Amino acid sequence: MEAPSTPAHRGRVPWQGLLLAVSLLTFWSLPTTAQLALKLMPSNAAEWEDVLFLVYNLPEDLAGYAWFKGGRVDSKHQIASYRIDTGVNNPGPAYSGRETIYPNGSLLFQKVTLEDTGYYTLQAIKTHFHNEEVTGHLRVYPELPEPNITSNNSDPVEHKDPVVLTCEPEIQDTTYLWLINSQSVQNSTRLELSKDNRTLTVLHVTRNDTGPYECDIRNPVSASLSDPFYLNVLYGPEAPTISPSDTHYRSGANLNLSCHAASNPPAQYSWLINGRPKQSTQKVTIPNVTPNDSGSYTCFVHNSVTRLNGTAVRTITVSDDATQGSSGLSDGAIAGIVIGILAGIALIAALVYFLYIRKTGGVTLTTHLTRSMKSHNLP
Repeated sequence: MEAPSTPAHRGRVPWQGLLLAVSLLTFWSLPTTAQLALKLMPSNAAEWEDVLFLVYNLPEDLAGYAWFKGGRVDSKHQIASYRIDTGVNNPGPAYSGRETIYPNGSLLFQKVTLEDTGYYTLQAIKTHFHNEEVTGHLRVYPELPEPNITSNNSDPVEHKDPVVLTCEPEIQDTTYLWLINSQSVQNSTRLELSKDNRTLTVLHVTRNDTGPYECDIRNPVSASLSDPFYLNVLYGPEAPTISPSDTHYRSGANLNLSCHAASNPPAQYSWLINGRPKQSTQKVTIPNVTPNDSGSYTCFVHNSVTRLNGTAVRTITVSDDATQGSSGLSDGAIAGIVIGILAGIALIAALVYFLYIRKTGGVTLTTHLTRSMKSHNLP
């Protein structure tokens, strides 16, 4: 997915600028043998904008011009005519009061509307009545409003409900684009776009599909982006967990257990202690525990919307023996103490042995040890 570029709204082209273009063209337009031609300025018109039908390659020996609404010359649909010798515009049956013919034959059409879309024909009238004609097409587009997104289900259940998002309103000749997290959307195994791109279907909704969703609409003259739209995806509860992980407590300590499960809406919590209901809270607290508080502590979670449940069990042991559970000494610490004591005894024995040798001499001590070993039947 990629972020699309969004064109800015185009301002109206002032008729004074179009008039300048006509003046320059009139100054530059010399008789030519090329074919009579039209150019629309602008080529795509926004509603209420001024449009100029600019004429090129005028023939020689002109007496005047006539403009018609439609693809052919028809007096019933004549907008106006212009006589070069008098410089006068003569309105016809299709004249709306917004059209002006200039000396070079160009037609200024002010404040065009959607109904003005269609073909327009210029007849260049020669003095010898061998006239030439050219037809141009005017396309008027609306300034697009800000779109909005509607949904068949704003609170879908995860892995269960598909969601259909629709971009409103429906406007002809308009391109619809969808964005999720500011990235353009393409068809995939989980995302389906309608043929006109107005609707986006999200299949197998997950909790990661909350959005934001945006709808971008555009035509040749304008573009508009909707406000962000979010889904409230319902899920859970997931398998609950009990904290802290301690299972052994010393008599007189405080027992504080907390249960948590990912869920939307938040899960409802209740506790069972040795099969008996305790309280409907997320936490259970027992001050000054005794051995009678030992047993199984069960956390029960429930989502009232998805109607799913979950449980977690923690076995707690409370002992009066200070060396168990919360005695504060691990097996490694106890082993270290024992080794330290033995090392101390060995050091004292070595010191005594050293002092004894210095006092009695090595031979006497050796003899004494030999006799002592024989008296105890030692080899």
